[in-house]
Amino acid sequence: MTDKLNEKKVAFSLAGTSGIIYIICAVLIAIFPTGAMKAFGFLFHGIDISKISNASVTFASTILGLIEIVALSIIVGYIFAIIYNKIKE
Repeated sequence: MTDKLNEKKVAFSLAGTSGIIYIICAVLIAIFPTGAMKAFGFLFHGIDISKISNASVTFASTILGLIEIVALSIIVGYIFAIIYNKIKE
């Protein structure tokens, strides 16, 4: 018995999850810019990411980033499910 993953469900589940995390991240940066940069720096092994961050984040750039992360997540989720199903055979 082989349980195959539904490619669309995996792709859209990953996209939804990534979109939610992206929105939470954007809200944290909007509310606590300095604290968020410091906290996110820990994800990069203590590197000071404030030196490479853009100080002027606009609403339009945030929406564009959301669209990009959701689109990329759909592609990655779909490819993941295809590879998983091929290995599972």
